[in-house]
Amino acid sequence: MTATNDDIEKAAGVLRAGGLVALPTETVYGLGANAEDPAAVRRIFEVKGRPPSHPLIVHIAGGEQLGEWVEDVPATARLLAEAFWPGPLTLVLRRGRRVPLEATGGLETVAVRVPDHPVALALLSAFGGGVTAPSANRFGSVSPTTAHHVRAELGDAVDFVLDGGSCEVGVESTIVDVTGDVASVLRPGGVTAEDLEAVLGYPPAAPSAGPIRVPGQHPSHYAPRARVVLVEPERVVAEAELAQERGHRVGVFLPAAFAGEPVKAHAVVEVPASAAAHARELYGHLRAFDERGCDLIIASLPVAEGLGVAIGNRLRRAAGPRSSDGDLTAPGVRPA
Repeated sequence: MTATNDDIEKAAGVLRAGGLVALPTETVYGLGANAEDPAAVRRIFEVKGRPPSHPLIVHIAGGEQLGEWVEDVPATARLLAEAFWPGPLTLVLRRGRRVPLEATGGLETVAVRVPDHPVALALLSAFGGGVTAPSANRFGSVSPTTAHHVRAELGDAVDFVLDGGSCEVGVESTIVDVTGDVASVLRPGGVTAEDLEAVLGYPPAAPSAGPIRVPGQHPSHYAPRARVVLVEPERVVAEAELAQERGHRVGVFLPAAFAGEPVKAHAVVEVPASAAAHARELYGHLRAFDERGCDLIIASLPVAEGLGVAIGNRLRRAAGPRSSDGDLTAPGVRPA
């Protein structure tokens, strides 16, 4: 079901009243609150179980509004906004007075983007302000790409859920710091480094060690309940079958190069040859492995180019050490 105009007006009213609205974007579903309401913003952190030091992204209806939310808009920010907004690109700039510190994790920088989804844009227009919206899930777990995912995970903790169908991109936005002389990528996402270089005229820099914190940088993030172990592509089948023989209920991401090869495992997903399709389906498959009762997921990293960089980033963090389980390596399984 797709949200109606009445749904959008109701959601805007919920935001004005200090409530939380789950909204679809082209990347993932967000858990939205009025960006200028500190109490509503704090409630996002409470519902997600998110550390208050982790900044949120402020979503706005159009690039022409950027100057209302940041201290200044340098030429590089204008260039990237014109090229990629609406779209899966987040810009980090100096915080304007309109943004409470609750939304920035106490930092003097703020992350801003214009989502490329008709329902999200309609809500932002109807609401008339900015909406802080991290992914609509518990902190560290798999991001939601359907309204069903949101309801299943957060339930009544969300005041209203706008259904906009399945997310088209499927992984979060690319975050670019434009506070300095050279743009740098703080988180890979739906806009690739190659896309950025084509507009900037130079390859974006790697992040420098500094005070800017961004979403998705916890060692364990985007993680299903099942443990995720990464191996080389040619070892996926053997390692999965060995783990299955040792009593695990194994979910397998079978690389496209080995499509059709039989695998003795509990659940098998063939990775699409298209990186865009792989990104769009990644989180849904991770959730499906959990739903099918898998306790271990074997996967390999894609080639580190284009969207493969973002996919690899998400898989590495899904496989990261968890506070309750520091060693994610299953018996007989060697991490890549």
